[in-house]
Parts: sequence; structure tokens; C-alpha cells
Amino acid sequence: MRIATNSYLNTMLDQFSTLVNQEDTEQSEISTGLAVQQPSDNPTAMATTLSDLAQKSQQTQYSSNISTLQTKADTIYTTLESLQTLVSQASEIATSAVSATTSSSNLSNYADQINSLINDVVSDANTKDPSTGQYLFGGTASGTAPFTTTTDANGDVTAVTYNGNSEVNQAQISQGQAVSVDIPGANTGATGARGLITDSQSGADLLNHLISLRDDLDSGDTSAISSTDTPNLQHDENNITYQVAHNGVAQTQLTSAATMASNNTSTLDTMVSNASSSNAVEVATQLSATETAYQAALESGSKILQLSILNYLS
Repeated sequence: MRIATNSYLNTMLDQFSTLVNQEDTEQSEISTGLAVQQPSDNPTAMATTLSDLAQKSQQTQYSSNISTLQTKADTIYTTLESLQTLVSQASEIATSAVSATTSSSNLSNYADQINSLINDVVSDANTKDPSTGQYLFGGTASGTAPFTTTTDANGDVTAVTYNGNSEVNQAQISQGQAVSVDIPGANTGATGARGLITDSQSGADLLNHLISLRDDLDSGDTSAISSTDTPNLQHDENNITYQVAHNGVAQTQLTSAATMASNNTSTLDTMVSNASSSNAVEVATQLSATETAYQAALESGSKILQLSILNYLS
């Protein structure tokens, strides 16, 4: 009889342990709202959840990249607008300079204005990204100022040196899609991204063209201004217009990518929730049944053994 009692006691304790563990699991599901909290709960659901979470992490990185690129593209656009204004002013000065009524005094004043425009263009070309502190127009060599100048005794710029390269950075914005909003300050090659200030493909060389215009104004060479400087400035203006359009296309692409990334993240959130969340009503019903079974087991064990299981455990 003692063996039978011990055998029953062991079986009863195993049942109690199973019911207590089940009750703990169901209470945890109700408090956390999660049906899958460890792989053993549901290996298939856990694998699906982990895969969805990995994709969500990737989408989060895409969204971060897009946001960074959008901030940079906005700053670049502001600079391009400024450069458009400066080139337009230079072209107006060149047109006014070849007027028959223009005096040598006016030409000298125009030269001073071009000097000021040259400094403004250098300042724009050396713009930094406010979020990173890196120079925007140095290509991938963004740690130093892209343009440095040589000046004469009067402080006038006589030459400009480009210290960057013609490479551009790219960032992933979706699976298999990388974009760049970068514009190198100069590209003297036949391929690659068009340069902002100097570009062999378009014939742009803004700073050197402005220096030549200034010198021709100082010397009163209106023939050179008409035949050479004005057409050169047109190349520069066309190049800046191209850069503005290119920036606009990139910003539209980024806006679309941001919307897609946000939608994908929301979809993945739903998938993770569906795979791992518990049904509160079903779990509450199960918990009630488990608690009832536990109480019944206690009462049954107490009657059969004629003692309280709590006393036995103590």
C-alpha cells in the first residue's frame, strides 16, 4: 500500500507541476499579449517572427538612409538655388558691360561685383552638410574644403584649386536599390557624375570663367566679354540648371522610397503581431479552465490521501 501511495503521490505532483506551468504560461500570455515568447512555445511561429523582425530591422535602416539623404538633398538644393542666382547676376553684368554706353568706370565697378560673386561661389562650393559636418561637394573626400583659392595683393582671387575627387557616395534605400544625391565639385573626365563648378562634359568651369570675366572687365576688353565670357557663363548656367533638375528627380525618388519603407514596416509589424500575439479571449478561457483543473486536483488529492497537499509540501 505504501508503494501505491508513493506512486500516486508522484503522479499527482507531476500533474500539479504541469498545471502550474500551464497556468504561468497563460498568465504571461495575458500580461504580455504574446503567444510566442521562446522557441519551444511554437518553433514555426518563432522562425517566422524572427524572419519578419530581421526584415523590419532592414527596413528601419533603409528609412534612416532615406532620411539622411533627404536632409542632404535639401541642403544641396538650397546651395544650387544660390548658385543659380549668382550665375544669373554674372550674366547680367556681362550683358551690361558690352553696352555701347558703358564707361570704363562702370566696367571697374562691374569687376568689383564679379570679385564679390567669386567669393560667394567659393563659399557655396565649400558648403557643409549640417547634420554631419562633412563638405558636400568634395566627392568622397568630404573631410576637407573642396576649393581653396590663391589671391593677389589686393585680395582678389587669381586661381582656384579643387581638392576633392569625382566619386560619389551611395546609400541603400531598398532591396537592391542604391542612390546618391552627391555632386562632386569638379569632374574633368568624360564619365561619371557631372561636376558642380567644373565639368568637362558640359563645358562648365564657373570659377575660372568668372575670373576671366573679371579680368576682361578690368582691362576693358568688351570683345572678349561678348565672344567668350558670355557663352562660357551660359555653359555654367546650363550646368547648374541640370544639377537642379537632377536633385529634383532624386528627391522625388526618395519621397517614394520613404513611403514604401513606411508601408513595408507597417506590414511587417502586422505580420509579427499576427505570428506572435495571443488571442486574449481564448487564453482567458484556457486560464480559467486550468485554474479549475488545478483546484479540482488539489481537492481530489486531499480527499484520497486525507491530507492537504499544502501541508505535504511544507
